[in-house]
Amino acid sequence: MSPLNLHGAGLGLRRELLSALEAQVPSVIDFFEISPENWIDLGGTLGRRLRPFTERYPFVCHGLSLSLGGPAALNEVLLRKTKAFMDLHDIALFTEHLSYCSDDGHLYDLLPIPFTSEAVTYVAARIRRAQDILERKIAIENASFYVMADIAEMDEAGFINAVLEEADCLLHLDVNNVYVNSINHQFDASAFIRAMPAQRVVYMHMAGHYQEAPDLLVDTHGADVIEPVWALLDEAYRHAGTLPTLLERDFNIPPLSQLVGEVERIAALQRSHQHPHERRQSA
Repeated sequence: MSPLNLHGAGLGLRRELLSALEAQVPSVIDFFEISPENWIDLGGTLGRRLRPFTERYPFVCHGLSLSLGGPAALNEVLLRKTKAFMDLHDIALFTEHLSYCSDDGHLYDLLPIPFTSEAVTYVAARIRRAQDILERKIAIENASFYVMADIAEMDEAGFINAVLEEADCLLHLDVNNVYVNSINHQFDASAFIRAMPAQRVVYMHMAGHYQEAPDLLVDTHGADVIEPVWALLDEAYRHAGTLPTLLERDFNIPPLSQLVGEVERIAALQRSHQHPHERRQSA
């Protein structure tokens, strides 16, 4: 179900990497991702520096602040600005976290939505409204969280499936978030992957995290991807196919040459899942 112009392995377009990428984009990078909130209405030098990339490469917009599960009214002004931005730069896919981050103001964290039937109905309606404004199906991302609400009526996998069905939207599968939650909440990460509806998965994320304690991982996007998460990506490809997959690195950002190694590993794993005739065509 991948958008037609999106495939392969990607990297988040961080401002810290702009100069290196302007000098040369490594051939292994097939696409980029940006958060529209960081670029909407941005003119001047930075705005001009973005345009050559969106003219040459596919992009994904990954939202940070729509707060799909929040109590405050849906930010339709932001959605309309996001649509205009995506149309201007010919970006097909918008994804957003299945979480909330605002009430009267922004809370600067992604907080978990209680896993209840009432929340399914509430969030699905907001997703449908967002899709109407954007004139695109959006993909919701499974979020990392650290405390399970005591009013939960279902587990995380059941909640995600219920929202996907009622909203008729797509799934952005964050493989590291699955792993982080599996350690923090003690469930089988592979079983969680298999419980996701493969026909709705459109996009994947890989990232690193911080180990606070043996039973507490913090999703930081500030470290290298660890081996169990690579193994889980292999599981995800077996389940849903070799969908476009992005390396997230938001903190402790190393030189581009170091990040490229992890992007290359994504691409190599994708190639390992292709049929021989597909490998010949992509060579």
